[in-house]
Amino acid sequence: MNANYDVVVIGGGHNGLVNAAYLARAGKKVLVLERRHVLGGAAVTEEIFPGFKFSVASYVVSLLRPEIIRELDLPRHGMEVLPLDGTFTPMPDGDYLWRVNDHAKTRREITRHSRLDAEAYDEYGKAMVEMGRFVKPILGMTAPDPASLTLRGLSDLLSLARRFKRLPSNDKYNQVQLMTMSAADFLDQWFETDVLKATMSASGIIGTFLGVRSPGTAYVLLHHYMGEIDGAFRSWGLVRGGTGAISNAIAEAAREAGAEIRTEAPTARISVANGQATGVVLENGDEITANVVSSSVDPRLTFIRMVGAENLPGDFVEDINRYKFRGSSGKVNLALDALPDFTCLPGAGPHLRGAISISPSVEYMERAYDDAKYGRFSRRPYIDIVIPSLTDPSIAPPGKHVMSCFVQYAPYHLKDGTWDEKREKFGDTVIDTLAEYAPNLRDIILHRQVLTPLDIERRFGLSEGNIFQGELTLEQLFFLRPAPGWAQYKTPIRRLYMCGSATHPGGGIMGAPGLNAAKKILREWKS
Repeated sequence: MNANYDVVVIGGGHNGLVNAAYLARAGKKVLVLERRHVLGGAAVTEEIFPGFKFSVASYVVSLLRPEIIRELDLPRHGMEVLPLDGTFTPMPDGDYLWRVNDHAKTRREITRHSRLDAEAYDEYGKAMVEMGRFVKPILGMTAPDPASLTLRGLSDLLSLARRFKRLPSNDKYNQVQLMTMSAADFLDQWFETDVLKATMSASGIIGTFLGVRSPGTAYVLLHHYMGEIDGAFRSWGLVRGGTGAISNAIAEAAREAGAEIRTEAPTARISVANGQATGVVLENGDEITANVVSSSVDPRLTFIRMVGAENLPGDFVEDINRYKFRGSSGKVNLALDALPDFTCLPGAGPHLRGAISISPSVEYMERAYDDAKYGRFSRRPYIDIVIPSLTDPSIAPPGKHVMSCFVQYAPYHLKDGTWDEKREKFGDTVIDTLAEYAPNLRDIILHRQVLTPLDIERRFGLSEGNIFQGELTLEQLFFLRPAPGWAQYKTPIRRLYMCGSATHPGGGIMGAPGLNAAKKILREWKS
């Protein structure tokens, strides 16, 4: 088989699908190649156990760019976001912290712990909104390379400088601190309640091999603060039918625009001739030619496996080999016969409809990281939990429930043993930790699925199990992502582009890398 396309997109994750949809809307003949039998990459819904549908990996949405939702008309294609109401944090002493979307209720709840923190919470919220507004336009920007500024790049940098200059003095200081400080240290400046700081700082470590007191995690906290749902800033939600419904909606928009999508079509290599991408070869031997190849898979898979180091400049290969993945998280998905009953707030109340965070103190969070530093999974991990079947009953049989547990830390590289040997023990540790707060949990588990970083790598093609296709650390952001000099979706191979989370602005169900890369390809299009 030898077929010719304008663009071949490698990977049917949400970024690859966004990339394909926008290119097809521009009139290009586009083919998407997905390795698995189901679309979505890590944003996927699968019926792991009969009757129970899980968002197997990514499980909440907030960062998906509003312009993508609007321009691709995703609600018409079946995407419906259901608000996630607040965060409930149980505490070992029988108390709890329960913040909800109702500001007055949250203020009263924080006042119960600290009057000073209730006052500071308002000020903190306003400051973070301003910081988010400053950073938000950067998400849709092609990162300018300071070493070789074009007129467009210089204009973008000057625009940033002007916007920064217009910020009030306090916001300028906050912005600098967010880019350099740890999440816990930044929050220490605002709050005194330990459980509040611990729960809020958790957003700063998601997908990173860093602790809440590691410099740079304050930015990751901001990264997760920039989302919105229907214009409501800092809102998070669940998708009816699971996160796979997002990917399927984008795929439908792409198909409607004329894109062709194939599943069970793994790419073996990218064809290169005279320093230029000419197409791809599938694992079954099929050769597909294309004017442009756009890869949404990570840099290690794209360049080292599919292109080959022999076709790339030596210094670029060194940069890619230095690029940090360091997967640090796992996932435990549970099918339940009933709802968990938390000792601190018994019963099936509304506190179970939002996120449930096992983050009782900053020390607890840092000790979880201590285990990971020495090559062990956390003996008492940070766990972020949602029970989506309470909001969307369609994903579980009547009276049954689905429980999603995102777990940190689970280092990809273990000091003793292998993940295949430690998988079930890791799952047991998660259940044991949760049972300290909800003792009935062990008795209501019907089925469980345990995903280690190794499983995430095998299943979703994410090197070292990193959910962001590479850590969101300062040296891997903006014009340094994924490599210095190559942060503008282009690569050393002509007509080969990158459009996944390993490019600016990074990970999460955002779609911005796919959209930005499509714009770059169209600007540089040569027939």
